[in-house]
Amino acid sequence: MLQLKQIHKVFNEGTPDEKMALQKMDLHLNPGDFMTVIGSNGAGKSTLMNIISGKMMPDLGEVNIDGKNVSAVKENKRSRLIGRVFQDPMAGTAPAMTIEENLAIAYTRTKSRGLKRGVSKQRRAFFQEKLEMLHLGLENRLHAKVGLLSGGERQALSLLMATFTEPKILLLDEHTAALDPSRAELITKLTKEIVETYELTTLMVTHNMQQAIDLGNRLIMMDKGQMIFEADENAKKQLTVEKLLYEFQQIRGEKMNSDKAVLI
Repeated sequence: MLQLKQIHKVFNEGTPDEKMALQKMDLHLNPGDFMTVIGSNGAGKSTLMNIISGKMMPDLGEVNIDGKNVSAVKENKRSRLIGRVFQDPMAGTAPAMTIEENLAIAYTRTKSRGLKRGVSKQRRAFFQEKLEMLHLGLENRLHAKVGLLSGGERQALSLLMATFTEPKILLLDEHTAALDPSRAELITKLTKEIVETYELTTLMVTHNMQQAIDLGNRLIMMDKGQMIFEADENAKKQLTVEKLLYEFQQIRGEKMNSDKAVLI
């Protein structure tokens, strides 16, 4: 479903500020795979997400989605294949527009026609049905401005908007990091439910090692633009935070006292 071939990305090449973001990275996700990604700041996680989404183009390499080479496809057109939820609850939605209007825009993302004026009764019923999955009562607030929602409510809406059209690929970019623990737990639970319901092929970046272990069927660790550790479904079931720290320590040759040493 998603395949990256020898992706290479350098920032500020040939200058004193040159930074190797990704080094000939290969990655393959089968349909329905849910891969979590961990690594320290500067490991290349955000660059990886930006290249998959089309926000950034690789210097070398190829991006394939559903068997098609989309390396040269721009972000706005690639968005028909990809749903993405960002760390900031303020991103991904239009605060001055209503819940219904935001959902209508997300709904037409995969359609060839532009957004029609108004929303039909049938489509409104569809929106309400999907909002009920969030268990937040938003199905009764279709005309509320999104800017008035709490951070958790807004992130839940962003998650729904990114997934209810069943994209080929779902990208979750530290989407619980900015929330308080109770809201983060809610969004984590919703993520698991929605991904399983739609059987979405998902790539999730997180700084929470326990979350990376608990969610999904595959896990990778990145460092300095490379994938330095990978756990398949069977290996992942045996993982603990302590084991992940040990793997990082063995690879880097550095003693780690906590997951913060890996993730900050």
